Amino acid sequence: MNATIEAALWGFVSGAALLLGALVGYGVRVPRWCIASIMAFGAGVLMSAVSFELMAESYDQGGLAPAAIGAAAGAAAYTAGNALLSRRGARHRKRSGPGQPSEDQVAGSGTALALGALLDGVPESAVIGVSLLDGGAVSMVTVAAVFISNLPEGLSSSAGMRRAGRGKRYVFGVWGAIAAASTVSAVLGYTVVGGFPDSVIAAVTAVAAGAILAMITDTMIPEAVEKAHLAIGLVLVSGFLVSFALSQA
Repeated sequence: MNATIEAALWGFVSGAALLLGALVGYGVRVPRWCIASIMAFGAGVLMSAVSFELMAESYDQGGLAPAAIGAAAGAAAYTAGNALLSRRGARHRKRSGPGQPSEDQVAGSGTALALGALLDGVPESAVIGVSLLDGGAVSMVTVAAVFISNLPEGLSSSAGMRRAGRGKRYVFGVWGAIAAASTVSAVLGYTVVGGFPDSVIAAVTAVAAGAILAMITDTMIPEAVEKAHLAIGLVLVSGFLVSFALSQA
């Protein structure tokens, strides 16, 4: 299979998990403690993938400096974008509860929510395409981690959108657009980054890793602990271990 087509395929698969989660979150009233548990599991999966796949690969390819500088730059860029969108109503975009504002409460919050979802999804998808540069085969651990984490993201955020009074057309339009953007991001991660030197590829991988880690902290963990129960830490560690086992298989 052509590598560009393969990148597009796996990018779409990871993005489609958002649509699947949105379908459940909008159509089924899932208990918030259950959503929080699923979000914690997804956060653990991504944490492990960032540690044992992305950062480890960046370090092996470019050394400590590109890995550290790239991760810090990615976290800073994500934090700046998230802060801007949060002031426009997208702060609680992954919350399943009443935290998301309606359009009447905060004008333009619908657009901010959509841009926030895009900000969250692009780094995850880009690293899928970048992973194809290492030996010509996609990292199935990265794909699995992004897919598993996207399910609770779509589920929780869509439940919150429904509570805020947003209709089906908006909800599924947003996640359909993000799924398409995930496909494009994976292709760009392969085609654009592939022409760079190894040190630059290592830095780009680390940038995505830093952005993902900041996203986990800013948006996923708050939802997980909002309705925390005594086992929430165990659930997160379970996700971490599942991803770790996949990376070692």
